[in-house]
Amino acid sequence: MLAFETLENIIKKIKDKEMSSSEVFDYFSKRIEKFDSKLDSFNYINRNFTPKDDSILAWIPIWVKDIFCEKWIPTTASSAMLANFVPPYDATVIKKLNDAWMNSIWKLNMDEFAMWSSTETSAFKKTKNPWDTTRIPGWSSWWSAVAVAAWLCPASLWTDTWGSIRQPASMCWVVWFKPSYWRNSRFWVMAMASSLDCPGTFTRTVKDASLLYEIMNWEDTKENTTIPWHNTINPSIWDSKDLKWVKLWVPKEYFEEWLDIWVRETIEKAIEEFKNLGAEIVEVSLPMTKYAVATYYILMPAEVSTNLARLDGIRYWHVSEMPHESLEDFYINNRWEWFWPEAQRRIILWSYVLSAWFYDAYYKKATSVRTMIINDFENAFNKVDAIICPTSPNVAWKLGEKTDDPLKMYLADAYTIPASLAWLPWITIPCWFAESEDNEKVKLPVWIQILTPLMQEENLFKIAHTYEQKTKWYEQMIPVWFED
Repeated sequence: MLAFETLENIIKKIKDKEMSSSEVFDYFSKRIEKFDSKLDSFNYINRNFTPKDDSILAWIPIWVKDIFCEKWIPTTASSAMLANFVPPYDATVIKKLNDAWMNSIWKLNMDEFAMWSSTETSAFKKTKNPWDTTRIPGWSSWWSAVAVAAWLCPASLWTDTWGSIRQPASMCWVVWFKPSYWRNSRFWVMAMASSLDCPGTFTRTVKDASLLYEIMNWEDTKENTTIPWHNTINPSIWDSKDLKWVKLWVPKEYFEEWLDIWVRETIEKAIEEFKNLGAEIVEVSLPMTKYAVATYYILMPAEVSTNLARLDGIRYWHVSEMPHESLEDFYINNRWEWFWPEAQRRIILWSYVLSAWFYDAYYKKATSVRTMIINDFENAFNKVDAIICPTSPNVAWKLGEKTDDPLKMYLADAYTIPASLAWLPWITIPCWFAESEDNEKVKLPVWIQILTPLMQEENLFKIAHTYEQKTKWYEQMIPVWFED
């Protein structure tokens, strides 16, 4: 059954002439036609197809979040403001993957401009969780996770700002990987919060994540936040059988007030598996964790308001027909009419934060706290090799359950924001199932995240792969309604 194959195995089958890239394309196209009506994952499908079986990626279909610019393919960030935008250029990471012969033919739905946390702020549709279609699939990159979790594709691209990859990975049962902030170029990836945004991947296995990472990471002379060398992964790491060389830190702050009991029990079982593999587990403290959510929700929206200032209805297609008496009224009408409420909320509130009267009281203080959070992690990694902790404090909740309470939605990011503020690499992998918090006794996926020091992606892959091969949870990645 092709849907259950990893990216690595599908490429091998094509190169060994067991199947052609055209057959792979047809297979996944039929699955999309059959199942996407249940999930609403896709904004746009481009049917152009020119296979090249002997390339690195063998023209494997890889789905792309609707925030990566692709030449002559509509790219909207799921916003009505950009509903007709067709970029004349490729994002750098798209070009690297295209040079390796990726087949990018589907653009995936998302929350508008990657904001919010439940898929409910897309201007076009609401994507559902493949494990339970009455529930959210996770944060703004949910469409990317859903497509892989539902076996509609072998891999997909996303961007992460505060956890929008890790959360949907946790809620949909796929492997999420994010490198250090400076590894992957952000050039022509629509910006949300520039000091936090980072491209990454959803895959079914750790090894597949490594395969795409080696293609994507590289210096980009057009973008000044990339580093001037290419990171390759030593293939010997895939032979690791134990973790006797690893000292792991379990931060006690991640097991306090926000963590549901069902998730806690599942994570504690996962920690025991790490111990069985020989890892030394140390419980210590990251004291600045409690300030991370507040810090993030000052810094991120301040950057959002700056990045979205360019979208005024003049340089893009949507122009309000509401009457106006001044240029200021014209701007207000356009942005009020074409931005959805969450984008409006962040623009208004954090323009206030950046104002001359409150810059020192809020924004400047938040940047200082961010530095303290970074120092927390640096101190931790002087003592341990990696940190393990929950990805999300709860399993996927029902669509609409928290839409009217932004604070509850923001607090759901408590476990993913700190490492984002510190620019760390991490990976999220499955550790079995927990019951839903609404007592329906529904079994839903739970994941654990692993963090390593900056630029130590190889150790991250090694630790995650060793655990993955021991537990084989990835073999359980089958939504209940799956058919083939």
